[in-house]
Amino acid sequence: MTISNKVLDELLSGVDRPEDLLGATGLMKDLKVRLMERMLGGELTEHLGYEPNAEPPNQ
Repeated sequence: MTISNKVLDELLSGVDRPEDLLGATGLMKDLKVRLMERMLGGELTEHLGYEPNAEPPNQ
């Protein structure tokens, strides 16, 4: 998968200082957290067998 320059430009639009990118509340930390949440959400959906906020299948 390739990340387009447009997406990179959008992500970096609020980065003015190194801390904005690599600091404790910077973009890289936010990206890691959001990616982990997405991955864990996908794992949970796969494990349970249905999407979040959906009615569980009858067993």
